[in-house]
This record gives sequence, structure tokens and C-alpha cells, in this order.
Amino acid sequence: MSDEPGLFEVMYTCRAMRRIKSDPVPEELLVKLVESGNQAPTGSNVQNVRWLIVRDAETKRLLAEENRTHITAYMAADRVEELPHQSKAKRDRMREAVVWQMEHMHEIPALVIGCLEFDEPQGDAARAGGGGYVWPAVQNVLLAARALGLGATPTTLPLRDRDRVKAILGLPETVEAYCLLPVGYPMGNFGPVTRLPVEETLHWDRW
Repeated sequence: MSDEPGLFEVMYTCRAMRRIKSDPVPEELLVKLVESGNQAPTGSNVQNVRWLIVRDAETKRLLAEENRTHITAYMAADRVEELPHQSKAKRDRMREAVVWQMEHMHEIPALVIGCLEFDEPQGDAARAGGGGYVWPAVQNVLLAARALGLGATPTTLPLRDRDRVKAILGLPETVEAYCLLPVGYPMGNFGPVTRLPVEETLHWDRW
């Protein structure tokens, strides 16, 4: 019998894990994450989601520099002190974790990047629409990581400069990077996530 948690336990305890140990992750577990991502649906079953797993120190350093640039700008513009479902104290802790990850991204053992391969170079509209193919696969990876005891959090900020990222990763013009997931063994503990109650998010038949 497997020791892995059940599906609903995984979903309800899949916290954003930004503080990650530098301990290496076995390659077979990283492959299992990608295999899990590949089980997600794609439009017309084209199966054109592709993955890069970055372990090379210099490549991680360059991606970490991109992340620092865009995280710094993002946080400078963030004026939200609290939300109805997130107190100022909790939001401050989240920001602290974001800063920790920014400062240590180059030390995280694996950066998993979800990409999409097109038949030809695409314009902005087609690239944006392609996210609908990638994001279900990313969610599968997050759930698989949780089931395997690995921490992960999706981020798009390190990938904002498309040309720079293509150069760093050697991406062909027909491949677009959508999401970066730093993956490794978490410093914190998995536990219940805080989400809005379904009564506030569900409508029946009409709004």
C-alpha cells in the first residue's frame, strides 16, 4: 500500500512552499513530476506541453537574476496591505517568503519550467491563449510534488523578459516559457490552506 496521501488531502494541504532546502532531489522524482504534468489535457489532444528542468548552477543564477529584477519591481508597486481573507500579518509573512525565495533561488535544486511548443512562431494573442494548455499541467505537477513530499510554487515573474529567457534557456522561436516552479524539499510543513468558503465563490445557473 502506498504511503502517498490521497487526492483530496493533497489538494487541501498543497501550500505554497517558497522556502526550499538546497538538498538535491533524485532525478527519478523530477521525472515523475513531469510525467504527472503530461497527464493533463490539452486542446484537441495535441500534447504540446514541454518541460525544462534546470539544475545547472550558472543557468539557475541567470534565472535568479531575472527573478530578482522583476520581483523587486513587483513588490515596489504592491500597495495591498491586507485582504478580507488575508490579514496584514499573514500577508507580511507571504512577502517575507517571496523575498527569501528571491535571495535563494539560485540555491534551489531544481527549477521546473512549463513550456508550450507551437508549429511556428506566434503573436501575443496565440501565446496568451496557449496558457490554457500549460496551466492544467502545472497544477498536476504541484499536486504530484505535494504527494511526493516536495515543495513547489508557481511563478511567472522570472520569465517576463521573453527574449532574455529564450537566450538563457536556448529556446527555439517556436517554444514559449509560461511558468517556473522552484522544486525541492520544503523547510516548512504541509498543512491546511486558507481559501474562501464555497458559499462566496459558487453560483448556480445564473450569476
